[in-house]
Amino acid sequence: MTARLRHVLSPVALAVAMTTSSLASAEVHELVDPRVPHILPVKERAAIVDQWLKERLDTLVAPLMREVGVDMWILVAGEYDEDPVVKTMLPATWLAARRTTILIFHDRGEEQGVERMAVARYPVADLFPAAWDPEAQPDQWQRVAEIVRERNPEAVAVNTSPDFPLADGLSVGMSRKLRDALGDDAGRLVENHDLAIGWLETRTESEMMAYPHIVRIAHAIIAETFSEASITPGVTTTNDLRWSLRQRVVDLGLDTWFHPSVHVQRADQGAFSIANMSLDEGDVIRPGDFLHVDFGITYLRLNTDTQHHAYVLRPGETEAPLGLRDGLAAANRVQDALLDAFETGRSGNDIFMAARSTIERENIDGTIYSHPIGFHGHGAGAWLGSWDSQKPIAGGRGDYKLRDNTGWSIELNAQKAVPEWGGQVVRFMTEEDAYWDGETVRYLDGRQKEITLVPRQQATLPQ
Repeated sequence: MTARLRHVLSPVALAVAMTTSSLASAEVHELVDPRVPHILPVKERAAIVDQWLKERLDTLVAPLMREVGVDMWILVAGEYDEDPVVKTMLPATWLAARRTTILIFHDRGEEQGVERMAVARYPVADLFPAAWDPEAQPDQWQRVAEIVRERNPEAVAVNTSPDFPLADGLSVGMSRKLRDALGDDAGRLVENHDLAIGWLETRTESEMMAYPHIVRIAHAIIAETFSEASITPGVTTTNDLRWSLRQRVVDLGLDTWFHPSVHVQRADQGAFSIANMSLDEGDVIRPGDFLHVDFGITYLRLNTDTQHHAYVLRPGETEAPLGLRDGLAAANRVQDALLDAFETGRSGNDIFMAARSTIERENIDGTIYSHPIGFHGHGAGAWLGSWDSQKPIAGGRGDYKLRDNTGWSIELNAQKAVPEWGGQVVRFMTEEDAYWDGETVRYLDGRQKEITLVPRQQATLPQ
C-alpha cells in the first residue's frame, strides 16, 4: 500500500482496505469459506462513503469535464426522483434530494479548478456550498440563469441521453424549466453521455481497496447457502433458499439490488432456460441436483453480482460427476476468452466479437452477456453482448469504448452435454466481479473453478 493511499484513506477505510488485502490475491479457499467478514456499523460506513465522495469530486470531475469539452455541468434532481448521477453525489446522511436540488460544476481552468455549488435551499454538506439566497432572488431557476450569465460558459452539459438510462436523469419537466429560465442561453446546453457515464463507471483507488472485501461478503453468504446448514435434501426448496438469502442480507444490515435466484438442473430434465427464470416457483432439492444461484449485495454504495453452482451429493459420492466438472471448466474458458479481449479504447462490441471468435474456434457452445458494475448492479459503460442475442449491440452501449479503472461483472455461460446424465445438455452459468486497471483484469475475490459440494467435504479453512 502506497504512502499516498495511507494519507487519503481515513483510519476506518484503511482498516477495511487492510482487511481485504490478503483476501483478493489468491483463489484458494475464497469461494468455499462460509465465514462472513466484518461489516461496519452504519456510522462508520457513512464516514467512508463521505470520504470517498469528496475524493471523487476533487479528483474525477475536472479531468472528465475537460476530456468531454464542457466548462459547466448542471444536474437537477427532484426529491425522490433523483438523477442517478445526483444520487451518487449526495452525502451519506442525505437519503434523497431535498425539494429541488440543483448542482452546478464550473471549470475555471487548471489553476483555479472546478467550482461546486448548490442552487438549493440547503448547502449539500460541505461539498456543494449554497449559491442561492431566496431573499435576494425568490426564483430558484432564475438564480441558475444568473449563474450561467455571470460565468459565461461556452458549453453546459446536462444529463440527457437516448442510449444510456443512467445518463438520462434530467426529467422532461425539469428540462423545460431549465430551458425556459435560460432563454437565449439555452443554446449553450449540450447532451454528452460521456460525462455522466465517466463519473459513474470510474472507480478510485480507495474504492478498489475495499471492493474485494465487499465481494468476499457476497461469496461468504453464498457459501453459507450452499451448505448442509441451509439445505436438507428432500425438504428444502429453491424458493426457501431465495428467501433465506434475502433474510440474511437484511439481518447483516446490508441491501440487495435484485431478488436472488436459485434454480435446479437435474438428470432427465431439459436444459435450463434463462428466459423462464422468473416463472420458477421452486423445486424441492434432491440428491444429484445441480444448483445455480444469482445473488448480489449493496455495501458502501457499491454492488456485487455473482453466479455460482453447487452439486448435492448422492449417497456414496464424494465429488460431482465429471461431466459437470468439465462443463464448469468450459465456462471458465469462456471467461478467459473474454478477459483476453479487454483493451482500453476498444468498443464493447469489438471485445464481445473477439471473445466470440475465440470460443467458436475452440468449439465451445458459449453465450456472453457481461456488463459494468459499481454504483449500479447493471452499471454505466459498455455492454459486452446480451443473453438473448449474440450479435453486436446496436447503439451507444455496444459502441461505447472500454475505459481504465472500471468494474465488471464477467457474466456468461457454456452449454455442454453431460455423459453421466445420458448426454443431457446442461447450462453452466457463471458470473464474477472483476476490475480493469488499463492493463489487466483481476477478479476481486477469485472465481469459481470447482463445484461447491453439499454436504461440504472436509476442508481446512484459513484461520
